[in-house]
Amino acid sequence: KGNLTDQSMTVRTEGGDEKVAKNGIQVFPRNPVKFDGAEDMADLSYLNEAGVLHNMRTRYQHDLIHTYSGLFCVIVNPYKWIPVYTQEMIDAYSGKRRNEMAPHVFAVADGAYRALLANKQNQSMLITGESGAVKTENTKKVIQYLATIAGRSGGGGELEQQIVQANPILESFGNAKTI
Repeated sequence: KGNLTDQSMTVRTEGGDEKVAKNGIQVFPRNPVKFDGAEDMADLSYLNEAGVLHNMRTRYQHDLIHTYSGLFCVIVNPYKWIPVYTQEMIDAYSGKRRNEMAPHVFAVADGAYRALLANKQNQSMLITGESGAVKTENTKKVIQYLATIAGRSGGGGELEQQIVQANPILESFGNAKTI
């Protein structure tokens, strides 16, 4: 009944193309393959739930757990140890612009720290997510990053000095609540 093309769609499978009934299923356009695993989902041609999930899955399968979505950095819990929070990574992200490095929580932390120094204005980071979304772990990594780079720029080296120099940003973590 009606136009068959309005009620069916062609799906490409491993076995070839198949025509299937839509049965009320909402269909979204697919992003071109060149966007698979995009570092910033704002670059996707079609920004829809299916496209975002496909992009995140593609990156996750390659242990790329950090992905930008415009101004945000989305981090997926890898449920395994991946060496992305090492001293070498701190060194790599320190002083770099966001577009010079792959997405990472260190890039966001560095941007906040550099803006604090340059603008002499408070900066904030929102670390949010559901239970098991590595909020606590990422907060610890941001603090580790800030303590390390604040110590370098201030000529310190002792942990206490580093924490004091990073205090304006760290205070925002102390005032945050989990609801």
